[in-house]
Amino acid sequence: MAEQMNDKTMAGGDAGKGAVAGAGAGAGAGDGEVAAKTGAAPAPAGDNGLASVAQIVELADQLSACADQLHERIMRDIRAYEEGNVPYRVQTAARTLLEDELLLRQRANGLYADAATYIVKSLGRPQQKLVALTTAAAEKIRKITLIGDVTGLVAGLLHLAGAAATGQAVPVIMALDNLHTQIKVLESHQPPPAKPA
Repeated sequence: MAEQMNDKTMAGGDAGKGAVAGAGAGAGAGDGEVAAKTGAAPAPAGDNGLASVAQIVELADQLSACADQLHERIMRDIRAYEEGNVPYRVQTAARTLLEDELLLRQRANGLYADAATYIVKSLGRPQQKLVALTTAAAEKIRKITLIGDVTGLVAGLLHLAGAAATGQAVPVIMALDNLHTQIKVLESHQPPPAKPA
């Protein structure tokens, strides 16, 4: 099952990378690479978020990183059952999340391809905060105890990706607020770190 899921997901990811390469921006690019590929300088930290092509591409990079973390997390859970059968509930959650991962990659690739059309005017949120939020989401996906707990967070990322593609401030702000809420919910469900002896 793990190999089937890995092949299916990677095939979708490879198709998206071809589209991205044609658009002149690659998934996983750092700030310097983003600037080099778009011809724009990286935006200052305090600038209005999603107000330039480079900032849209940066969001796409962050969403791609979240998809990478999600894929690693799903496959880690599946590989834990190599000695026996994967329980049905785990299989169901894994399939659903792999579909969400593919959709997240597709939306990120769409942002790469059409970044110039998705610039958001007057978002009122700095790019640095937007990046910090998506980075926190990727970290939560990586560290989450139960894979099923990540579904709300992934839905929040998909909502943000879709909102960014509207080029409108209000849906993006709503999606950011929703994502922030999902991260807080996950934090409240995680056990506190063990106290040193």
